[in-house]
Amino acid sequence: MTDKKTKSNWYQFTKGLIKENPTLVTLLGMCPTLAVTTMAVNGIGMGLATTFVLVCSNIVISLLKNVIPKAVRLPSFIVIIAGFVTLIGFILQRYVPSLYSALGVFLTLITVNCIILGRAEAFASKNKVLPSALDGLGMGLGFTLSLFTMGSVREILGAGSWLGMKIPGISSEPMLIFIMPAGGFFVLGCIIALVNKLANRRPPKEISCEGCPSASICGGSCDTCEKEGGGK
Repeated sequence: MTDKKTKSNWYQFTKGLIKENPTLVTLLGMCPTLAVTTMAVNGIGMGLATTFVLVCSNIVISLLKNVIPKAVRLPSFIVIIAGFVTLIGFILQRYVPSLYSALGVFLTLITVNCIILGRAEAFASKNKVLPSALDGLGMGLGFTLSLFTMGSVREILGAGSWLGMKIPGISSEPMLIFIMPAGGFFVLGCIIALVNKLANRRPPKEISCEGCPSASICGGSCDTCEKEGGGK
């Protein structure tokens, strides 16, 4: 029983790193992903701030899941999340004012980040404290890793530096497009493609009525069914 719990807890922690990475797999939190990753340090800062809020809010929501009425579930989640966002905002403003200024309004918008609300609704409100904390930690670190990777690529190619250190040979003629929105979309697409390749995700070889959610509606009369011979 202990081994099963250990494996389950390990899975809850590791799933968010690659397999269910909130940015690269489920495509959540796109606004901060594209907006703050012009520098690697900004990606780390936003990722760790989000991780802090994820872990703390998951723990509190898990503890209160049987107390919060269903009718006010989402508003309650937002109030809890907003409290931790305010706390991390005060901490950054006091101790890391440069990062606080760089993140700007996107730090406040952590409150309505789809990743945090999604984990609160889908996991923390249905599970015990430890798995909820590990789920939040894993998802937060996966988010941080994604932002750091994007920020590193964009900063190296777009500014000729990494973590503020100039890179010889690149710093003199950087490709400025990579620190612009178009460069962000391009880098994000390339990283998502690489993750899918590494995860060996492939499209289905055949398309037919079997497993199609609309099969009962079309009754086998759609073009795909006729071509594949999947109609009934």
